[in-house]
Amino acid sequence: MKSLLLPIPFAAITILAWGSYGNWLHAAKADVDELRMRQFFCVGLAYFILAIVIPTLFIKLKGEKGAFTASGIIWSLAAGVCGALGALGIIMALSAGGSGAPLYVMPLVFGCAPVVNTLVSMTMNRSLKEANSAFLAGIVLVAIGASLVFITKPKATPHHESTSKETTSKSETKSESKSEGVSETKPTVKEKSINWLTVIGGIILTALSWGTYGSVLHKGQALMKGSRLRPLICVGLAYFVVVVIVPLGLIQANPLAGMGS
Repeated sequence: MKSLLLPIPFAAITILAWGSYGNWLHAAKADVDELRMRQFFCVGLAYFILAIVIPTLFIKLKGEKGAFTASGIIWSLAAGVCGALGALGIIMALSAGGSGAPLYVMPLVFGCAPVVNTLVSMTMNRSLKEANSAFLAGIVLVAIGASLVFITKPKATPHHESTSKETTSKSETKSESKSEGVSETKPTVKEKSINWLTVIGGIILTALSWGTYGSVLHKGQALMKGSRLRPLICVGLAYFVVVVIVPLGLIQANPLAGMGS
């Protein structure tokens, strides 16, 4: 019974973390100057701390069962690449999807990724031929659900910043203010048009990448004799290369990189 209850808290952590992932990224756009590579870079820095530094220190201080193996490292690095590509797909879809993107991008990703995960797991276990009609019906229902999400997605209300300020004339006011009230109206901020090709491409990339992630990572963990932190370190290393080193090179090579930070 204890072995059945033990995974529940960790599953809950994953649900809360990944469930809020898209909203945090989308909210960060204004602070990262809408440059996707910079958001990608920040995600990689977080992985560097949580998936490389902390696990490495823990293994050195406390130790852990298992061992690094060549095949386990390769599979775990591959899992990290899948995770990094999924993060890139999410950032692409959210950046191109307008202000209401998290409302439909994330449900589509997390609706399609489990189907991909099941297909990948069955392929790796050589049990794909055992798929029955109920399983195929489930895939059809996922496709129907994805279509309904697109059709019935909430429409984002354009953000209008229009304020009117009235101030009474005072003795300290400058000579230019001759009227008793001054009215200021900021220009309307128009909603950016949605690039559906980028949105759909990002969703597909993330669904395929994150759908593959779990099965590949489990394979790497098994090859490292059940170690939990060593595969995580390999995932962090893959993230660091794909999500930090590569974007950093692209930003430095971009002549417009000095426009933002």
